[in-house]
Amino acid sequence: MTKTNSGIFHFAIIFVLILEIGIQSSDEREFFVDRSKAGLTHVPKDLSLKTTILDISQNYISELRTSDIQLLSKLRILIISHNKIQYLDISVFKFNLELEYLDLSHNKLGKISCHPTVNLKHLDLSFNAFDALPICKEFGNMSQLEFLGLSATQLQKSSVLPIAHLHISKVLLVLGDPYGEKEDSESLRHLNTESLHIVFPTRKEFHFILDVSLSTAVNLELSNIKCVLDDNRCSYFLNVLSKLQKNPRLSSLTLNNIETAWDSFIMILQLVWHTSVENFSIKNVKLQGRLGFRDFDYSNTSLKALSIYQVVSDVFSFPQSSIYKIFSNMTIQNFTVSGTHMIHMLCPSQISPFLHLDFSNNLLTDTIFRDCGTLTKLETFSLQINQLKELTNIAHMTKEMKSLHQLDISQNFLRYDENEGNCSWTRSLLSLNMSSNILTDSVFRCLPPRIKVLDLHNNRIRSIPKQIMKLESLQKLNVALNSLTNLPGCGAFNSLSTLIIDHNSISNPSVDFFQSCQKIRSIKAGNNPFQCTCELREFIQSIGQVSSDVVEGWPDSYKCEYPESYKGTPLKDFHLSQLSCNTALLVVTIVVPVLVLAVTVSILCIYLDLPWYLRMVCQWTQTRRRARNIPLEELQRTLQFHAFISYSGHDSAWVKSELLPNLEKEDIRICLHERNFIAGKSIVENIINCIEKSYKSIFVLSPNFVQSEWCHYELYFAHHNLFHEAFNNLILILLEPIPQYSIPSSYHKLKILMAKRTYLEWPKEKSKHGLFWANLRAAINIKLME
Repeated sequence: MTKTNSGIFHFAIIFVLILEIGIQSSDEREFFVDRSKAGLTHVPKDLSLKTTILDISQNYISELRTSDIQLLSKLRILIISHNKIQYLDISVFKFNLELEYLDLSHNKLGKISCHPTVNLKHLDLSFNAFDALPICKEFGNMSQLEFLGLSATQLQKSSVLPIAHLHISKVLLVLGDPYGEKEDSESLRHLNTESLHIVFPTRKEFHFILDVSLSTAVNLELSNIKCVLDDNRCSYFLNVLSKLQKNPRLSSLTLNNIETAWDSFIMILQLVWHTSVENFSIKNVKLQGRLGFRDFDYSNTSLKALSIYQVVSDVFSFPQSSIYKIFSNMTIQNFTVSGTHMIHMLCPSQISPFLHLDFSNNLLTDTIFRDCGTLTKLETFSLQINQLKELTNIAHMTKEMKSLHQLDISQNFLRYDENEGNCSWTRSLLSLNMSSNILTDSVFRCLPPRIKVLDLHNNRIRSIPKQIMKLESLQKLNVALNSLTNLPGCGAFNSLSTLIIDHNSISNPSVDFFQSCQKIRSIKAGNNPFQCTCELREFIQSIGQVSSDVVEGWPDSYKCEYPESYKGTPLKDFHLSQLSCNTALLVVTIVVPVLVLAVTVSILCIYLDLPWYLRMVCQWTQTRRRARNIPLEELQRTLQFHAFISYSGHDSAWVKSELLPNLEKEDIRICLHERNFIAGKSIVENIINCIEKSYKSIFVLSPNFVQSEWCHYELYFAHHNLFHEAFNNLILILLEPIPQYSIPSSYHKLKILMAKRTYLEWPKEKSKHGLFWANLRAAINIKLME
């Protein structure tokens, strides 16, 4: 047994025991401690008292003491293999009452002393330096013992007697150097076990003395066999195999790591053929020489299954047809030839009883069993890992296999060209594995009509054609690791219940998949580059409507790939509002409020005169800003009045009853021509003088204003002062509306000002008067020097 195989075996045992123990713990470190390959020279002192499984294998520990493990009262599995322990007193485990698995293999043990309280299920002392079998009389008390691994260079019947009454499931017996000097050939007679594995020493001086035919084992495995026809050792081994005919209990025989010649190899097959063995396996074979032609006696056999794994031959130039002939005509049900570089196999010469053939990991081409009509009973056939290329040839091969249910042609170089002809599969085929080939979309036009299980993962499929033959019976479809961009519908797969389509290029899966595939019971579609947009939102919702057991890997394997802002986000955490994904709803949501706002504003404008209020507020704000931008000292130096009033005589009643009282009560100085014009000066001179001494010039506009010539002069001078002094001193008050046609052409200045400047409009409603006067006072608000 190699170190690798031993490690795998130990791992499997640990896994099974963990399942049996069924430890319920949220923290695995509290009970499983792995300190293997840690360079330890002694058992660690910092182990948790809750430790149930301890692996300290592959270190440099040379001693095991009671104090090392006495506090580990819950310890059930201890693996201390591949260390340097030379002596062991089993009493060190007297405090570990729950210990049931102990592996001390691959150490340097030469002696042990026993303790009566230990009752193990698994004890491995193999691959050590014992001279005699390390079986204490206390071993006879291990009533639960299921596995026992032993090492010895000599076997004595007396060594086996202490455990002769035990019924052990499996015994591993490793024979060390120098084996063959003091053996009792009948010592195995008293070893009561169902499975016996004997590992012979690998040295060249190997002597096969042990009589394995006396073993009571049902399953027998022999490792490290050297058998060459001209060697007496091989003759003795062949003689022992012939004696197996007298052992009716033996049903399974395995030969592992065997070195022999081609003729010896065939002779070994022939000898086992006539025993009670039903399952015969040969693993890791090294063959020498050439095979001479010989007949093979197929009569009188109990053999049902023959398996040959990993064969290496030093000669390939001899004719091999005789070997293929022997193999192809065997009257057994199960035949496996794997890892042998086999390049061909003959068709059986008559109707073959083969039910199961496994020719995986060879060099077979798609010409195998061409036009072969004698495999009508064959049910399962594996051609995995070979040199198959043309799918049509494989389909044609199955045509005469009337009972074939399952075919594995994965990991080849298969392709299908529609122009090469139709695919004539046997109608009995129900399960087909074509994974890991170079098949494309066209393969869906070359499928068995009654197929139930189809595996096409790891190919070059980009889409499933819509126009394909209906596969009414297909229940399981595996198309993972391809380049599919969408989930397939079930139009052609009416019975589909399991779909595996992970690791593809699906970004926006079809929303109606679950509606189309009513019989789906399991779908695995994770690890795809999902594009998290509105289209995906409905698919996520459809997942939520099915059972959590249906969508495998949910939610861990389902994550956003695009856009970049959502990359890595689980689909279950991806949310977009219905409003952002529903265009009609979005339009309604935006348009309706806008319409309501528009109607509301219209009503306010019509019934509340909102524009007027807005203009007043705007003008007041602008006036305040302009006033802050003019240096105060400059204004105060020459001003005597806050405002000069220009108005038509027909509007004097409004000026004297409304304008003057509301301004002068706030200490605003008003300049009026009838009281502030200086006698002796001309009217034009007085107008200019008043305008220059006033902070603002207020013009009360009305149809009467445009009929007054003096008002026109006053407006002209005030406008002239505006442009030459760079000083915004005009305030226009629209007392009454002035139609444009009523303004004389000579009043072009008034037209320009009314078109470009904002004016205050006198409101008829009393409720608006307060805001009007506030705006007007703000426009002329300045402190004058006394």
